[in-house]
Amino acid sequence: MDEIIKIGTRGSKLALWQAEHIAKALKKGGIESEIVTIQTTGDKNLHKNLAKLGVKGVFTDEIEKQLRSGDIHIAVHSAKDIPSEIDADFELIAFYERERPNDVIVSYNKYFTLDDDSQKLVLGTSSSRRSAQIKRKHPKVKTVDVRGNLQTRMRKLDEGICDALVLAYAGVHRMEYSEYIVMELPLDDYTPAVGQGTLAIEASVNLDPILKNKIRSLVNHHETEVCILAERAFLKEMGGGCSMPIYGFATLKDENTLEMRSGIVLPNGKKDATAELTAPHNGNPKEIGQRLAEILLHKNGGAEILEEIKS
Repeated sequence: MDEIIKIGTRGSKLALWQAEHIAKALKKGGIESEIVTIQTTGDKNLHKNLAKLGVKGVFTDEIEKQLRSGDIHIAVHSAKDIPSEIDADFELIAFYERERPNDVIVSYNKYFTLDDDSQKLVLGTSSSRRSAQIKRKHPKVKTVDVRGNLQTRMRKLDEGICDALVLAYAGVHRMEYSEYIVMELPLDDYTPAVGQGTLAIEASVNLDPILKNKIRSLVNHHETEVCILAERAFLKEMGGGCSMPIYGFATLKDENTLEMRSGIVLPNGKKDATAELTAPHNGNPKEIGQRLAEILLHKNGGAEILEEIKS
């Protein structure tokens, strides 16, 4: 293939790492690429809490504009940053194999623990979901909004804004900060956001089908794709954005059996609703996600919590 494929991405060190990772995978299959960095609304408004920006696609809109214009061929996103609904002229064509999905606590104090009630602990996070889950399990812990790329957050940690940060393992690992992980939070109590740990490839529906299939063959991980399709269908059915304290995580028990857990929690951590479902997906994992959302919303009390959050 003679054409050089332009890959759109945010400009943070982590986003560039991710785009370069995909570029290397494409090169192995004979596809040469060029990385194009694009500043998004979320990058321009680092002083604002994500949940209060009030913009759908704070990390994707500007990138999608360049997909639409043809200035880039594909975009590489962290899957958790993509709204549950994307415009009809775009599609997610591939999902890279998922990294460990856990949240972790990072601190320069190697003795840090959440179980120390003798002092007032302060955790930094930009995620309403992480903040709410921490407060649910450890109501005495205070959380503060800390945004920016990982390097900026580590600098703020060093400046004493908080005692520790709550982050996704994937980003910490990719940026080689693993030595500062003091706790790995269990999936049972800290179920991650939809798509966490996964890279998604977005393209215009007008992308050449031969190129699209070639990219899929080089990048897409089938088991990850099945799980993320279920998770995204769940989030869409919930009617909440990626900045809401909603979580959903799917795994494949075997080739056709999907196991998924989910929940929604008040920002103060004082009330939550959860639901789990294990069922055959029969080639339609989205249906599992939709069913789980129905259970959570209408049988397990999720609708009341969602309305309370929105109000």
